[in-house]
Amino acid sequence: MNLNVSPVTDNLTELLNRIIDFTERRKEVLTRNLFDYRSAGFEPMDLPVHEFADTLTRGLAEYIRNKRLVLEDGPNVHFHDQGEFEAAAVVDNKSLELLRNDTHAYVQEQIQRLSENLIHNRLAVELLRQKRKKETQFANL
Repeated sequence: MNLNVSPVTDNLTELLNRIIDFTERRKEVLTRNLFDYRSAGFEPMDLPVHEFADTLTRGLAEYIRNKRLVLEDGPNVHFHDQGEFEAAAVVDNKSLELLRNDTHAYVQEQIQRLSENLIHNRLAVELLRQKRKKETQFANL
């Protein structure tokens, strides 16, 4: 199991940046699900949202306990130095079943997921913006 001990001293900024990056990558995957679903042999994909969230939660818990951010690799999410990570898209079996049985419901589900993903992205962006604004204010005192 790979453990990435972050050299970054500002762990909140690192977590927010990773959430922003993850949601931007997920937007691309979900968008492809909407554009390509009529293609022969198409299988809807998604990024492993729960795996990513669980990893960040465990890393945050480690930070609270030991004042260090440790992010563990999972089956589909791998962390590297300098804030880089990989998140492999996986077949979304629930969406695949929905696509086979009710195309309209499938499209609606993908739109809903895109909307929720956008909210998560905007929230992380706004938290990061506010954090940087406060840092600038403190620096100017």
